[in-house]
Amino acid sequence: MAVQELTEANFESTVTGNKMVIIDFWAPWCGPCKSFAPVFEAAAEKHPDVVFAKVNSDDEQGLSAHFGIRSIPTLMLFREEVIVFMQSGALPASGLDSVLTQAKALDMDKVRRDIAAQQAQQQ
Repeated sequence: MAVQELTEANFESTVTGNKMVIIDFWAPWCGPCKSFAPVFEAAAEKHPDVVFAKVNSDDEQGLSAHFGIRSIPTLMLFREEVIVFMQSGALPASGLDSVLTQAKALDMDKVRRDIAAQQAQQQ
């Protein structure tokens, strides 16, 4: 599956319209981003059940600011509209595969209960 380009216009519909979306926040001038791009693209071919998307943080500064992106590359993984993983820095192929495997195995009902419990404690 091809990697999609995300913008403010299609971000929400992509995240809400798909079960799992992994996003690479990147910039054209970023050396580690360029090195990570082939790893990300290869994983997209290996995991056709996951939407792989990229956000150019130079062009989409509003999205980057909304999610507090301070360094790139940053990976963010949504499962059923919940952020279940976020990390700055490029991952090796094996690390990216591991993150995806773990995310697919999550019990999302338990994740939602845990989030609700954390929110209740903060009030």
